[in-house]
Order: sequence, then structure tokens, then C-alpha cells
Amino acid sequence: MNFVTSFERIVVQWIARENLFSVGEPLLVALSGGADSVALLRVLLRLGYRCDAAHCNFHLRGEESNRDEEFCRTLCRQLGVALHITHFDTQAYARQKGISIEMAARDLRYAWFEELCCEHDYTRVAVAHHRDDSVETLLLNLVRGTGLAGLTGIRSQNGRVVRPLSGVSRKEIVAYLKALGQEYVTDSTNLQDEFVRNKIRLQILPLLEKINPQVREKISATIDHLRGVEIIYEKSVQEALARVSLDGGHALDIPALMAEVEPRTILFEWLRPYGFVSAQVDEVFRSLTGESGRRFSNGAWELLKDRDVLLLRPYQLEGEDKCWLSVPQAPAEVPLAQGSMLVINHFMLSPDYQISRMANVATFDAAQVEFPLTIRPWQMGDKFAPFGMKGKKKLVSDLLTDLKLSRFEKEAQLIVNDARGRILWVVGRRTDERARVTEQTKEIIEIRLNSVDVV
Repeated sequence: MNFVTSFERIVVQWIARENLFSVGEPLLVALSGGADSVALLRVLLRLGYRCDAAHCNFHLRGEESNRDEEFCRTLCRQLGVALHITHFDTQAYARQKGISIEMAARDLRYAWFEELCCEHDYTRVAVAHHRDDSVETLLLNLVRGTGLAGLTGIRSQNGRVVRPLSGVSRKEIVAYLKALGQEYVTDSTNLQDEFVRNKIRLQILPLLEKINPQVREKISATIDHLRGVEIIYEKSVQEALARVSLDGGHALDIPALMAEVEPRTILFEWLRPYGFVSAQVDEVFRSLTGESGRRFSNGAWELLKDRDVLLLRPYQLEGEDKCWLSVPQAPAEVPLAQGSMLVINHFMLSPDYQISRMANVATFDAAQVEFPLTIRPWQMGDKFAPFGMKGKKKLVSDLLTDLKLSRFEKEAQLIVNDARGRILWVVGRRTDERARVTEQTKEIIEIRLNSVDVV
């Protein structure tokens, strides 16, 4: 079996093993003009797959960028492949978004690929990452510090994006092109060691090969092993999170967490999707045996230790959503925080009207309600006469404590006052006895809290 046939057999077996796509599916091949992408296009065509190509000119290397574009035009014309070309002002985009040039180019290219797929019905975007790229990624992540996921290299498939060359090395790719007599272009920046990945490729890996000439193959085999380990790990983590999570995943039971085999790891995996880094997780973990009330924030999410529970919510600036709202008359709709709304109606009491017993609906005798109403956060010292407790008043703070609300819930609690300063409703909790509906009631004020969970 000659080298060309052997290379193509490895690629087609990898496509089948990873279930990347089937013959007949329309594919979009990302074509830069470099060895990897040229080999990808050639091998897929030779294996009988339907391919069009897409080339991005990022205008980052002067005339060299234009040379690459012209090479891709010529190659696709020779192969009879349709070619899409686009131009980006990558540096301007990077400045606008405040990100690196590398990240800007990545965002631009994949967004454009998605547009092409939608416009031309391509089922997959094939990109030319190979086995050595995964090895470099593992080493790069080790240098930066990583968890298990960072040790599993580059995935063969990520949504619509597939990597058919993940089973072959860069050396095999170059040998394949040589055997075909196929030319390609070289990106001069790949030969410079200014970037960390290039340092790994040009300096670290050659040094490791002096210790073990098969180091790339050995690391690649380790990646395959760790991918299997990761599947088992993820399954165990999800089972543990199901045991310790509350409130749809936005709260965590501390005693249940501490009963797990590796509680710090479970805590890390719970917080990682919300952008908390390892050092922050360590600080949170140390607080679990301490006093209640500790807060932690990463600028996007806020975490509170409240007795035996960790509570998570989007971060709020001091005073955010703390405004006072005035309602001059009914009917009215009053938007509140996080998409909720108070709907206030005024109508005649009919014989078939049924007073709702749901916590998100409050009903009052209109004769006992004086507009304008005020919707505001509760304050220390607020008192009201809870429904059913004639002649008695209760501190709102005592009610919230009796209900065992978390600090987050207490901070979000609203009340409705009328013009006389009486608290009509601790919203979603209790109404005031003095404005209750009686046999003498003729008109109703109904306040309904919509689109929010209430207790």
C-alpha cells in the first residue's frame, strides 16, 4: 500500500470513527492556502466528498495575504471547486472589540462560515486542525494551567465545525502533498517564535523529541485516554451536581456538598460555567465552614453564603433596581426587575368573582385603597397588619425572617404602599388586613405579579 492510499485510509477511518459526515453531504472547506488546508481539500475531493471552499483575507501580512488569496483562486480553479472569498479589516475589529488579533480573526472567520452555511445549505465546515495541533494545545494549556478539559486537545467536532485531519500528523500531511506533487503556501508568521504556540512548536517539541522521538504520538495517545476519562468524570460530576443543587441549579446545599467524595471539585464544576476561576473557588470553599453572609463576585455573577446554602445570581450594583415607583391610578402595568411586572386593575365586584388564593395575586377593597400607590423596597421598621390578624401589626423584617427567606430574596422584596402610607402588600407574601374584601365591598383593586416565581 503506497503512502497516498495509507494517508487517505487513515482520514476516511477517522471520519467514520468520529461520525463527522457522510458522502453526499455538502461541505465547506476552510482554505488558507497553507499545507494543512490544501491537504484537507485534496484528500476530501479524492475520497469523493462534495466540497466548496472558503478563503478569508485578514490583511495582516501585507502582500503575503494577497499572495495566499491568489493561490487559493488558482487551486480551486484547477480542481473545479467553487470558492468563496471575503476580506476583513481584522485590526480595526480587534480594536473595536478590545480583543487580540488572533481572537478577532477567529471570530470573524467562524461568523462568516456560519453565514455561508445558512446561505448555501452546507451541513459541515471542515477545518484543517491535525494531531500535532492537539498536542500543542495540551502543552499550551499545561503552561497556562488547566483542568481535565484542557488536557483533551482539540475536538474532532464542535457543532457544525469538523476536523477530518485529527488523526494525522503535520509530517504526514506534508509527505502526502509531496506524494501528490501539490504545492502550497507558507505563512511566514508560523516560522517566528514570538507567539507562545509557535515557541512550543519550534522549540519545546523538538527538545522533547530528543528525549523521546515518539513524544507527539505518545502525547496524542494520552489525549485519547484522557477523553475517555473526561466522559466518566463529566458523568460523575453531573450526578453529584444533581444531588447537591437547588433552585434549578442556582443554589447549592452546603451539607450535601461536603458529603461528596471531592467537594471542592464539585464546587469548581458548579461555578466554572459562570466564570469563576480556581482561586475564587478556593476562597469560596474555605468560607463554607465560616459565618453566614459572605459574598463573592466575578463582576458578572454574585455568590452568597446564606446559612447552609450557596446562592448564585447575576451581579447587581449597589442600589440597582432599588427605585421607588408611583402608580397614579388603575388600570396600570408597572415593569419591575428581571422581566416581572405588576398589573393593577380596578373593577366592580360581581357575584361570580372568586378571590384568588395564589401568592402572586392580591385583592383589596377599593374603598380602602387611596391612590397614588407606591412600589418600593421594604425598609427596616416597616410595619403592616397581616391578613387574618385583626388589630395586630407585624414588622416586615419579622415576616421575612419567619418565612426563612435568603438574604438575596430579602434584598429583592418589594412592598406596595397607598397614599396614606399603609403597606397594602408585601409583594408575593402577605396582604394587609385593613384593606381586605368584605361583604360591604363594591369595587375591587386587584394587583397581579406576573412572570416571576413567588413563594
